[in-house]
Amino acid sequence: MPNSAELRKIGRTELQVTRLGLGTAALGFLYAPISDEQASDAIERAWQCGLRLFDTAPLYGDGVAEVRLGSVLSTKPRSEFAVGTKVGFDIAEGRRSLTDFEYNFYLEAPRDFTYDGVLRNLDRSLRRLKLDRVDIVHIHDADEHFAEAMNGAYRALDRLRAERTIRAVGAGMNQAEMLARFAEEGQFDCFLLAGRYTLLEQGALHSLFPICMAKRISIFIGGVYNSGILADPHAARPQYNYTPARQALVDKARRIDVICRRYGVPIKAAALQFPAAHPVVATVLCGSRSPEELEENDRMFRWPIPADLWRELKHEELIAADAPVNEL
Repeated sequence: MPNSAELRKIGRTELQVTRLGLGTAALGFLYAPISDEQASDAIERAWQCGLRLFDTAPLYGDGVAEVRLGSVLSTKPRSEFAVGTKVGFDIAEGRRSLTDFEYNFYLEAPRDFTYDGVLRNLDRSLRRLKLDRVDIVHIHDADEHFAEAMNGAYRALDRLRAERTIRAVGAGMNQAEMLARFAEEGQFDCFLLAGRYTLLEQGALHSLFPICMAKRISIFIGGVYNSGILADPHAARPQYNYTPARQALVDKARRIDVICRRYGVPIKAAALQFPAAHPVVATVLCGSRSPEELEENDRMFRWPIPADLWRELKHEELIAADAPVNEL
């Protein structure tokens, strides 16, 4: 079983991150609003559990997640943690009230992958975070904007890395295909891949991961529960990729859950630990919206999982036969 506080080096850099990190989408906008106090308590609990990688973005709650993360991290020794944010959306100064915030803001947020826009928005992020620097900056969801992202955002971040203003350049997406294009055309240190390498789907195993292994690009895994279907496959309306899941996916998740239960393993434990077993994966991000959820995720990441469980999942063709797993 992995150790959540164990350190892994990122790509060719000297930057190290813990095997389990805190993703902050849930502290900004995802699914339901939470109070500043609850968000701060979750971040503090992550720190107490030994997590030292914190991932955020201006898009998460219109800057709210960065403000909340900064309110805690600005009180910690700067040399003891790594923080990553993202660029590509033009989020203005100030914070919006969570009472009138709606999830569809994501669809309305203006994009800005220009060189100057990236530098301007990164400065805004630093002010929200109350930090003088961040360690990692990802190009955020450039799905329809590859050329703009490479010609603008990537050039800006590459310069900041050369100047040692940031330590690692990455890209964060919900797809593997464009990350592979980024890997081929730029010098990236890490990628944040959300939802595309999980217990439910492993398409990145053969499309993206071999390229990253060859180029020494580390992978951060997000969305390990595939929006909830792998947290509770028996929910009334399981979610997948932020929408109601197709029945075929529900059936597959429930088959996985039956096997996990047979070995006394919570499906959440298998979902968190499975992607971490691949050697290209440096860290798994857990999106915890309360201290209790954080503690549960940390416990699931350390849960003993017998090798026979992984063998049965492979035998039943529920996970890829050549997917690496941690065997006790």
